[in-house]
Amino acid sequence: MIELEQVGYSYGGAELFGDVSLQLAPGSFHFLTGPSGAGKTTFLRLLYGALSPTSGRVRIFDTDLAALDRDGLARMRRRIGVVHQDCQFLDHLPLIDNLALPLTVSGRDVAAEADNLAELMHWVGLSSRAEALPPELSGGERQRAALARAIIMSPDVIIADEPTGNVDWDMSQRLLQLLIELNRMGKTVVMASHDLALIRATKSKIQARVLRISKRRLTTAGADL
Repeated sequence: MIELEQVGYSYGGAELFGDVSLQLAPGSFHFLTGPSGAGKTTFLRLLYGALSPTSGRVRIFDTDLAALDRDGLARMRRRIGVVHQDCQFLDHLPLIDNLALPLTVSGRDVAAEADNLAELMHWVGLSSRAEALPPELSGGERQRAALARAIIMSPDVIIADEPTGNVDWDMSQRLLQLLIELNRMGKTVVMASHDLALIRATKSKIQARVLRISKRRLTTAGADL
């Protein structure tokens, strides 16, 4: 589904990481760890085409990213949902309208998707907050909303960049459970996290592979959890 072949990325003339070869199979779950500044966010951006590698090749859905034009890249990205670390929303729009934005941008009939939106809001536990403005949401609500927005187009892959970094343990567990449920539906999940306790907490719930970026290399940090 996603394949990296001897991928490297340099910034300002310095190599951030290099010689990364990796295959992410359909329906797999991966945690990405590593020290601050190691390149976790950059690595994730390579996985959905927001950045191009400075060396090597990235293939997504059997297509070399370098061969895609702007429209082809946009179509490919619709199959990947991204939960960004900073959870940006349009503060003047109610939450329900923020979640519907990907539908609007892609030309879908939002009114026809009303039932799906309502079901999604219920799934992430935000039905009662549909008309709330983003500044009125708690940190945990914002993260759940970000996840809902990322999957509104029913993507094949979900990439989450430290989605539990700014919430407490209970909310971290809740967010992780939502990602586990998506994985059990057959979605491929890649989640960056510095919280080893949270990663270990998945041990009895799901099989996952732990990847670690350190000293400019990507390594497997352990067997299946």
